[in-house]
Amino acid sequence: MARLLRPLFRGTTYTRLLHLWLPMFVASVWMFIDPSRPWVPALVAVPVGLVPAVRTGEGVQAQWLLTPGRTRPGFSLAPSATWRDRWRTVVWLATRLVLGLGTALACVWLPVLAVETVRTALGHRSGLPLLRDAAPHAAYALLAPLPLIVLYGAVVGLGTLATAAAHRLLGPSAAERLAALEERTERLLERTRIARELHDSLGHALTVAVVQAGAARAAGDPDFTDRALEAIEETGRTALEDLERVLGVLREADRPASSRPTLADADRLLESARASGATIDAEVTGAVQTVPGPVSREGYRILQESLTNVLRHAEAAPTRVRVGVTGGLLVLEVRNALTGAVPDTGGGNGLRGIRERAALLGGRASTGPDGGDWRVRAELPLG
Repeated sequence: MARLLRPLFRGTTYTRLLHLWLPMFVASVWMFIDPSRPWVPALVAVPVGLVPAVRTGEGVQAQWLLTPGRTRPGFSLAPSATWRDRWRTVVWLATRLVLGLGTALACVWLPVLAVETVRTALGHRSGLPLLRDAAPHAAYALLAPLPLIVLYGAVVGLGTLATAAAHRLLGPSAAERLAALEERTERLLERTRIARELHDSLGHALTVAVVQAGAARAAGDPDFTDRALEAIEETGRTALEDLERVLGVLREADRPASSRPTLADADRLLESARASGATIDAEVTGAVQTVPGPVSREGYRILQESLTNVLRHAEAAPTRVRVGVTGGLLVLEVRNALTGAVPDTGGGNGLRGIRERAALLGGRASTGPDGGDWRVRAELPLG
């Protein structure tokens, strides 16, 4: 019983009732002008619905009155962009008029019927056609609540029906849904890219700092400790710059990506890894400086993550770095001798990030053991 009466205490029930009553105000004005043609308001709905801006107005009304308080009401708030949207708006206006008429009749005549039923029970003759031939009798008092119950069901039911029709006729078009999906995808990709940037830059810096600090403590050499602290300072400063770039993306959505490091900064990356104790043999071939910006930036991050893994897992194992441009591809390969158990080739965030970066550019990357070495190889198309 409580569930059946719950709509009585919801504000949505009454805002929907107001939404259905609004077109009746317009129709009632016409009834004063020419009551012999009550169908004219419905006919006027056709040219009105074809106006693109009307769809926006109807969407706003539906959002505020049919689904108040919902953060995602599901109605289009943009003007009609296609003829299909315009005709959907016309159908909605006609549907709203019909449902509004039903609501108006229910709200006027059902309370009157309840009152006349009570009057008949009290011994008065009713002028309503339904009760005109009824003899006054006290038993009619038992029927008095029935019209009010029907009124309650009509108000709640017509409001629910209007909401369902609005979702169907005023909902986003296929183009709007596609645009919303693309926008959501872009946001997810941006969040993923920012997460990668933070993982790669800060992870590399922290790895270098940990390795340097551990080596300085074990060495017991003041000169080595000074060099280690200098390397930690330089790496920390670079990490702060990278962090500022990433935070800049969050603060300024239109900030150019060119502010991020590219392969032109690879020497600084290699020197940082050498200062942390890694023995690195690096070779760069081809016109790396002509590599397009997006490819060069992603190549830098792949190289950075590869060197971070070397410092984490291979300690001071000799490492070979090869960067070259050949056959329309940027090829990066990092090899280091395996110093222990073979890592999980599925990898964590770092190895997965390398493969994802390559895939987003239409390239490919492989990570895993190869002839006694651990190899990271990425091929990124320049086109």
